[in-house]
Amino acid sequence: VQLVESGGGLVQPGGSLRLSCAASGFTFGLYTMSWYRQAPGKERELVATITRFGGSTNYSDPVKGRFIISRENAKNTVYLQMNNLKPEDTAVYYCYAYIARRDYWGQGTQVTVSS
Repeated sequence: VQLVESGGGLVQPGGSLRLSCAASGFTFGLYTMSWYRQAPGKERELVATITRFGGSTNYSDPVKGRFIISRENAKNTVYLQMNNLKPEDTAVYYCYAYIARRDYWGQGTQVTVSS
């Protein structure tokens, strides 16, 4: 199993970024996928989750209404569209999957929101 995030970077407050997570090594379309984030000095927290066919999504309260999680099963990819970014969104963002009773994480991508 491999999860590879991309799309992070430096953005000004109010800006947007789209993160991507390319998955391989498992049947992507059968699994719920999630994005987590970890800010300096804080615990890793769940940001958003999408079920295997994209029929259901859930968001943490801090990002609700600003972030959108989506997936393309044909491309084995899950996305996180982040709009109206705030300085408190600064963190390393991780892709996550729970497969066969194991946790799998990507290497993370840094998002920095600063003027």
